[in-house]
Amino acid sequence: MSDDCIFCSIVAGEIPSRTVYEDDDVSAFLDANPLAPGHTLVIPKAHHEHVQDVPNDLASDVFSVMHRLVEPAESAVDADGSTVAFNNGEAAGQEVPHVHGHIVPRFDDDGGGPIHSIFGARPDLDDDELDDIAASVSDGADD
Repeated sequence: MSDDCIFCSIVAGEIPSRTVYEDDDVSAFLDANPLAPGHTLVIPKAHHEHVQDVPNDLASDVFSVMHRLVEPAESAVDADGSTVAFNNGEAAGQEVPHVHGHIVPRFDDDGGGPIHSIFGARPDLDDDELDDIAASVSDGADD
């Protein structure tokens, strides 16, 4: 737990939430400042700032809960789909430094675009650059 983390305070029961799921390791609740009706956050109860900080078994549990809640979150608001995502780090838009996944119900007429729409111009990478990046990511996954 972190003393200055709003999500840790929610887990501790110090701040009320509209909890939709809870077990020993994972909590899910409606976002207090939703991007859409039914916007749900799924968090590990233990404080971890970045996705890569979460132990593998707990990461699996968090994703399992997200997987379980997508359909109910969409159905609750009669959504046409959903965006399921993590912002990882401040540069990526993570506003609360506690890992949290978003289930954001989407509607055909909501005016939002695909996740690609949050980025500007795409980088112009040649085959050698792509090969180098792929090799580096692959090597890092083996660690």
